Amino acid sequence: MNFSVSNFRSTAQAASSHCWSYLLVVVLLGVSACTNKPITMDDGAADMPSAVQLPAMSTMAPSPDPRVGLGAGLFDAEEAVWNMKLLSSTPPSESFIGVTNSDLAFTGNYAIQGNYNGVQVFDISDPSSPTLVTKYVCPASQSDVSVYGDLMFVSGEGLSGRLDCGSEGVQEAVSHDRLRGIRIFNIEDIKNPVYVSNVQTCRGSHTHSLLKDPDDDENVYIYISGSSRVRPEEELAGCSGLTPAEDPNSALFRIEVIKVPLAHPEQAAIVSSPRIFEDLVAPPQHGQSPADIADLEEAKARGEFVVFFFGQERVLPGRMIGPMLAAFMEDRDNEEANAADSAAFREALPGIIAQRFGISDDDGDDEEEAGPAPGPTQCHDITLYPAIGRAGGACGGYGLLLDISDPENPFRMDAVADSNFSYWHSATFNNDGTSILFTDEWGGGGQPKCRATDPVEWGANAYFSLESGKMEFKSYYKLPAAQTSVENCVAHNGSLIPIPGRDIMVQSWYQGGISIFDWTDLSNPFEIAYHDRGPIDADQMANGGTWSVYWYNGVIVSSEIARGLDIFELTPSGHLSANEIAASNTVKLDYLNAQGQPKYVWPASFSLARAYVDQLERSKGLSASGIASVRRDLNSAEAASGSARQSALRSLAKDLDERAGSAADSDKVKKVAAAVRDLGM
Repeated sequence: MNFSVSNFRSTAQAASSHCWSYLLVVVLLGVSACTNKPITMDDGAADMPSAVQLPAMSTMAPSPDPRVGLGAGLFDAEEAVWNMKLLSSTPPSESFIGVTNSDLAFTGNYAIQGNYNGVQVFDISDPSSPTLVTKYVCPASQSDVSVYGDLMFVSGEGLSGRLDCGSEGVQEAVSHDRLRGIRIFNIEDIKNPVYVSNVQTCRGSHTHSLLKDPDDDENVYIYISGSSRVRPEEELAGCSGLTPAEDPNSALFRIEVIKVPLAHPEQAAIVSSPRIFEDLVAPPQHGQSPADIADLEEAKARGEFVVFFFGQERVLPGRMIGPMLAAFMEDRDNEEANAADSAAFREALPGIIAQRFGISDDDGDDEEEAGPAPGPTQCHDITLYPAIGRAGGACGGYGLLLDISDPENPFRMDAVADSNFSYWHSATFNNDGTSILFTDEWGGGGQPKCRATDPVEWGANAYFSLESGKMEFKSYYKLPAAQTSVENCVAHNGSLIPIPGRDIMVQSWYQGGISIFDWTDLSNPFEIAYHDRGPIDADQMANGGTWSVYWYNGVIVSSEIARGLDIFELTPSGHLSANEIAASNTVKLDYLNAQGQPKYVWPASFSLARAYVDQLERSKGLSASGIASVRRDLNSAEAASGSARQSALRSLAKDLDERAGSAADSDKVKKVAAAVRDLGM
């Protein structure tokens, strides 16, 4: 077992004196957080009297869970880590400090980190000491990034992004200076990105997914997920916010597909707008938890501002109310608000919120006279798996299975809804494409949804098997460590780790930290490693935590919203052997994008064969004597060379073929045989 609780001290600790803007992901709200709580624990689990010291290869998690009760701080929060090692923590550069870090993309030795102020590029060839090679200021929300070859693509959805990358924003309600869509950069010289072009869309690009069709080497495709209100036609011709029944060219209930000619990226353009939500109706909803209801009642009693939006009542923080009230008073030509002004503002607030965020300002109580309400009008994330011609669409109230074998014309194969899910956020396939999981971003990423009183089925992952184009629900998995009411925590972005023969994933949970889990058995996913820090602030909610985390060429890289970039590596444990980790590290990717899933292929290696043998031992899929015999034969073959090695490997492969028929895990023995046979070729 690898486990520790320690103080996290960054080289940028001096920056902790800055007040950080709290940006609620769901509504872009601002709250300050500047507290640094003194640390009372020394390094090491042995200094925790209640911590249970377990054998080095134990499969038992430490108890009590050290993630519960970690001390707060910006750069000096306490942290807990189990079965993984933190290699480095790199703070944001000056232009990006205090601004939300978003998603990641990778190319070669570089990690590209999106930020609401632009992008930062880090050389991670030495993961213990990454270096910043580029900081490109070009504000937009969310600045999610993807790469292919010499091209980089960056999302923009907010109203303040400018075509010229200026930092002054856009003040006008209608402006031809506004950027809402995709920016395209040439990164042949990654230290000096060159702005090539952009593609504007009616709802902007909250996120996007890059598709490299295995049968098309001339183009790449970008699937746009825009979740904001439709922009005025005066700003972008052809944009309509009417329903499809009222206007067949409506920008609602569709996604956009952009085709990018690799030889001429400046010619990128929208080539289709598939209506993958056709005929879906509003899904069932679960409402709010007892803790949320109690908080709302207390807020109302205090006279705070509570409005209904994004499907439920929410308390608006004072940092959001202040600027909105000031703007309201300016329109009334008053400098100070009196009781009548406050009452008028409270009455106007639902409409103000609706206008700002492009949502309905009713409370959802009116009955629909014409039948059930329509389903989602957009996706949040679409995870593309080109190797199998499928995509998983996390689309607000539904999880969709899409056929993307024709990149320009994706279509829906299946759709699932779940009353336990509030907001379907992202998707991940297992490597062989027989399973899929969806995440539920209940609370929008800016609220505490991992409290001990929150239902374990809410804000969790849901697992489905895939068969004949249909999804069948199997189980849920939620971060198993309760978080506090000042830690935004909910399921968020992650990726598969290429452990051969198993489905292992690393996933972000905002201020809930990082959880690595095994979901090979869809009915019984379980945690095998984690990392967590204490809250940013011990007394109030402050924006922080891991936005996304991905495995890339032997390391695990996390985009920390407030603290920067973290890089980890796996360590051997009772859940994961050194051979399994070594085999995973033989997989090498040229690039990796969020929402773009590669198919992992393991080259022939002795670590691959030994990884399968370790799994056979763990599952008792082969007798103890058989395990020992195979290991001896592998060692002997590796010690030999030339024709002697080939002969030994062919003999072992034949022996394994014969053993497979009587083994408890015949399929895994066949995998060992195949790995050994490949070594002998």
